[in-house]
Amino acid sequence: MTAEANTKTGPTIGQRHVQTFLLFLSIVVNYMAKFNAGVAIVAMTNAESTNPDFPEYDWNGAQRSYILSSFFWGYIMTQFLGGWLCRRFGARMTMFVSTIGSALLALLPPWCVSWGGWQAYCGIRVAMGLFQGFLFPCIHAHLANWCPVNERNRLGALANTGLDCGTLLAMFASGQIAASSMGWPGIFYISSAVGVLWCIIWLLFGANTPRESKYISEEELNYIETSINSSRAKEAEELKAKGPIPVPWGAIWSSVPFWALMITRCCQSWGYSTLQTEMPSYMNGVLLMDMKKNAIFSALPYLTSWVMAFVYLIIADILLTGGAMTITGIRKTFNSISFFVPAITLIGIGFLDSEHKTLAVVLMCANVGINAGNTIGSTINTIDLSPNHAGILMGIVNTAANVVPILTPLLVGIIVTNDNDRVQWQVVFIISAVIFFVGNIIYLIFGQMVNQPWDAPDFLDKQMSCTRQEEGNAKALEAQQSEQAEEIKRRNSQKE
Repeated sequence: MTAEANTKTGPTIGQRHVQTFLLFLSIVVNYMAKFNAGVAIVAMTNAESTNPDFPEYDWNGAQRSYILSSFFWGYIMTQFLGGWLCRRFGARMTMFVSTIGSALLALLPPWCVSWGGWQAYCGIRVAMGLFQGFLFPCIHAHLANWCPVNERNRLGALANTGLDCGTLLAMFASGQIAASSMGWPGIFYISSAVGVLWCIIWLLFGANTPRESKYISEEELNYIETSINSSRAKEAEELKAKGPIPVPWGAIWSSVPFWALMITRCCQSWGYSTLQTEMPSYMNGVLLMDMKKNAIFSALPYLTSWVMAFVYLIIADILLTGGAMTITGIRKTFNSISFFVPAITLIGIGFLDSEHKTLAVVLMCANVGINAGNTIGSTINTIDLSPNHAGILMGIVNTAANVVPILTPLLVGIIVTNDNDRVQWQVVFIISAVIFFVGNIIYLIFGQMVNQPWDAPDFLDKQMSCTRQEEGNAKALEAQQSEQAEEIKRRNSQKE
């Protein structure tokens, strides 16, 4: 009886949690390298605010915007490739290559910017984006392989809290390091070191599937495989075992729930990236905070977001396990809260200046903290729609969503010609608020949280069989009609 119970619930702590924690850490170290630029640029262009013993560069607003957006120029190019590499070589090796490449490139700015200027920094960030583009398609595919169905929401959300933690460390640690004896070059050295350390740990403990893990118990293996297999038809599992499942591209691109998810994620990316990349400049220009305070207060919203991610997770678990709400209700409710409330606070932030520093920081904390609900609300919806193609879906969605952070710094560079002009920042925040609102309305109307028909491994085979059957029926009908016509002609001929 105990063995049967364990098969249904699994060990309390096991390798699925280790894999989830490793995914969390992978996001943290990559986000540190990804978003330290917002603080680094302020330090590199205003040495007096940090450590004046290090070089200072005279970059204008447009050049700073190019640097901030350049990462995403490379990032959007390799999302599809990341999904394909994950299917071909597995998440373990693809994620290793992604992170080690990004970590080694993080070492280069202190050495290259002195002779190559802002253009060299842009080039390095483009290359970092190319490597990090592999990451999230692998993470979602890895979660689909390791998460028992009844723990998918919990483990997926836990892994994705790395977004908030990584951004928090990028903002807070970068500011502290820049103001220390290491100066702004230390930001890049630390980011590189933690990335390399994660790669070593990942090679030791990462595994593509539960069956490939050296450390998993038989009890946990049976629990995970039983849970995943029971959610799919036995015949489908047998088809999957024969080899990679072909991707139903036509069905995916014509799927309304998929389009709703992609548009929603793009709208989320717009609002979030506006604050994420521009917060240090806004706090320095409008709120008139020095670098050390800037770093601390820039990090506070992401600390709030990290804490709120666990609050959302606990509430979702209680509602789901208690049967109070379905997964559809939870996703749409949480997404609505995480979009509508930040839309309001963004407008409020735009009307504050240096005399309202505390209120501005409180509103930014509320904005980013409440927005943490989007992880449960829509981020992991790819696994709901199609566990078999989660990596591919994430590749498509992430490509579209990360075109947005290319555009937001460039738009801010056009609108905000003077960092101290509060009215210009108001325009930026109002645009983001409207996009937040529209994105969630689309998700509420068209979003779905159930496996789509095209998730089935034999979907294309059945579709082809149906097509052939329809063609056969059409030919049979045509032959029958031809025979009838001939018979009528024969009878008419006999009458004559």
